[in-house]
Amino acid sequence: MSREEFSNLVQQLGKKLYYFAFRILRNQEEAEDGVQEVFLRLWKMNEKLADYRSIEALATTMTRNYCIDLIRKNRNISLIETDSVSSGSLTEISPHESMVLRESNEIIRNIIENMPEASRVLIKFHDLEGKSYEEIAESTGQNINTLRVNISRARKHIRDEFNKYNYERRGNKKAAD
Repeated sequence: MSREEFSNLVQQLGKKLYYFAFRILRNQEEAEDGVQEVFLRLWKMNEKLADYRSIEALATTMTRNYCIDLIRKNRNISLIETDSVSSGSLTEISPHESMVLRESNEIIRNIIENMPEASRVLIKFHDLEGKSYEEIAESTGQNINTLRVNISRARKHIRDEFNKYNYERRGNKKAAD
């Protein structure tokens, strides 16, 4: 792909990818950085781009994956901060917020521990240890696409169980009033 063709691609997809990233990240700077990173990766793939039927679909997928990775990275940082809160090193957060964070983390950890072993292992590898799909595929011998589906299902299970717990807790709270 020539510079001119690539420049046309950037002009054609730039805004669309930015709005897509912004919808996921809800942060202008992170969305801009994400789109820039995706275009950089596309430029590095230069000759391989001809192998794809739709460069737009590839760019959209790359943008989505970048955003998910960034959210996951921020969540891991948040978990570290939460652990710091529980050890008392952060004072900017109120005691109530600290308690809610610790309780939520404990609930999520219990949900993960009660999951089937296959799902639990994938969540621990990917979300808690931050391993890439490729690293997990090497460890487990599973196909990367299968891993993505299984991790997505495991996350949905965690989200549903956590929401169910919150719903029941709010319901019981209202019943007690």
